[in-house]
Amino acid sequence: MLDGIPGKDALCAVNGEDDWRLLRRLDVPEGETGVGGRVDTVIGVVVDCETSGLGGDDVIIELALRRFRADPNGVIVKIDRHYSWLEDPGQDLAEDIVRLTGITDADVAGKSIDDEAAVRLLRSADFVCAHNAQFDRGHIERRLPGAAGLAWTCSCSDIDWRGSGYDGRSLGWLLAQAGYFHGAHRAGDDVDAVIALLRQDLPSGRTALAEMLETARRPTWRFRAVGAAFELRNQLRMRGYRWDGEGDPKCWWRDVPDERRAEEEWWLAGQVYSVSARPKALGPTVERITWRERYAPASP
Repeated sequence: MLDGIPGKDALCAVNGEDDWRLLRRLDVPEGETGVGGRVDTVIGVVVDCETSGLGGDDVIIELALRRFRADPNGVIVKIDRHYSWLEDPGQDLAEDIVRLTGITDADVAGKSIDDEAAVRLLRSADFVCAHNAQFDRGHIERRLPGAAGLAWTCSCSDIDWRGSGYDGRSLGWLLAQAGYFHGAHRAGDDVDAVIALLRQDLPSGRTALAEMLETARRPTWRFRAVGAAFELRNQLRMRGYRWDGEGDPKCWWRDVPDERRAEEEWWLAGQVYSVSARPKALGPTVERITWRERYAPASP
C-alpha cells in the first residue's frame, strides 16, 4: 500500500471492510449478459438528454439512448449498442453548461438529431426509462413529437432507494453506493449508469428494474386541489402537493397510489374542503394516471 492507497492484492478484501470503499469505472458492454431467461421478455430503452439550460425554453444539445431486453423477473438479459446525437441549439452555450457537460459550441456546430432513427428506436421499446423522467420526457416530446404518448418509467422516483438502504437518489451517488463511478453529465454515460442501477439486486430479492416496473405499471390518482385557500399552501406542500402555475386552473396537485386514494379523499375533505377552510370549489378533481400519462409535459 502506497500513500494510503490499497494495492491490487488488497482489492478483494477492501469491499468487505467498513473503512474502505472501492469504486470501479463503469463498463456496460453490448450483448448477452449471461443471466436471466429468454421467454416473455420485454424491451426497455433508457434515455438521457443534456440541454442548453434548465428552463422551459431551453433545448436539447445531446440525446443518448440504449435499449435492453429483460425477462419477467426484471433481469436484464441483453443490452443493445449506444445511440447518441449532438444538436446545435442555434446560439452560444452558456459557460456553466460547457463546464458541466464538457460540450462546446464547436462540438454541436451544424449537428442535429436523426429524428427518424430516434423516434423509431423509442417506439420499438415497451417502455422508456430516464432517471428524471419529468425532465427528459418533456424535452424529448417537445423535440420529437412522434415519440409522444409512450409508456414512461423513472429510475429515480419509481424505485424506493431509501427503503432498500441507499442514501439519496441522485444518479452519481446511487451509482457510487453500488460500487461504480462514471463520466457524469454526458448523456451516454448517464444512460449506462441507469442500466447498471436497474441491474442491482435489492434486499427484497428483486432487481431494481423489477421494482420500478411494478410501481410504474400500477395506476395512480392525480388529485388537483382546485379552489384551495391560499392560506393552506404550506399544509399542501407538506402533504406532498406541488404547485402547477401553468394549468387552467392553477392549483396544487399530487399523485397518490390506488391503495391510498380513500385516505387522500378524507384528508382533503377535512383539511381543504371543509366549510371552515373557505374553499372556492366543492372538491378536488381526480384523474386516473397510467405510465402513458405519468411524467408527461403539461399541454400547451
